[in-house]
Amino acid sequence: MSAYPTGGAPASGAPAFRALHHGRAPDDPLVLPGPWDAASARVFADAGFAALATPSAGVSASLGYPDGGATPPDEMFAAIARIARAVDVPVSADIEDGYGLAAKEIVERLLEAGAVGCNLEDSDAVAKRLKDPRRHADWLAEVRAAAGDSLVINARVDTFVRGVTGAEAAIERGRLYAAAGADCVYPIAAPPELLPELAAGIGTPINAIAGVEAGAGADAVPPSRLGELGASRVTFGGGLHGASMAALKVMAERLHGS
Repeated sequence: MSAYPTGGAPASGAPAFRALHHGRAPDDPLVLPGPWDAASARVFADAGFAALATPSAGVSASLGYPDGGATPPDEMFAAIARIARAVDVPVSADIEDGYGLAAKEIVERLLEAGAVGCNLEDSDAVAKRLKDPRRHADWLAEVRAAAGDSLVINARVDTFVRGVTGAEAAIERGRLYAAAGADCVYPIAAPPELLPELAAGIGTPINAIAGVEAGAGADAVPPSRLGELGASRVTFGGGLHGASMAALKVMAERLHGS
């Protein structure tokens, strides 16, 4: 038997993945490690994680591109397909701001790749500024209409990474995106102390980002604590890829010097 499954996630993958976001104990959020290729996906799946969530930063780096919309869509979707094909757990895909693709094409390409969910952010990746929230909500509604229940939409809110402090703006955007059909809202880089206010104000499952022990520093908040603060779902951005590359660098330097 091949070590790699074929065909990606089953048709029931999205409903099952959506259900994992609900009914969780406060100290037990859905923890989704971020594979950047098929091999890393197998490592995380074999460790017992119930689902995975690709990071655009890690996948882009593995393909030789910087993060922030520089990866050609064909290459990104091909990488997502390889990851989804390598495992038998649900895979959600970070596709940044959608690469300028129409909602129908985004849904078709994600489903063809075997993904059961996606991150869609509300920043313009090139201009590095926030999009109009109502227009973005309308676009998310188009994605939801095209997808039906076949994709779990994680709507990323970029207010904190664009220098807008406080919870109010993130809640306003998050409520619009939830009304448009987002299953989960991701106020990336939100201060942990604001998570209770964000979760209560937005009213959907909240995604929080966690640090990685090897490189996050003493202030990193563990997933269980993020769950207690209100996060239903925890991801790592490009942190796991970064920590792995740091470890590989040490190994390479040791080999070169031996």
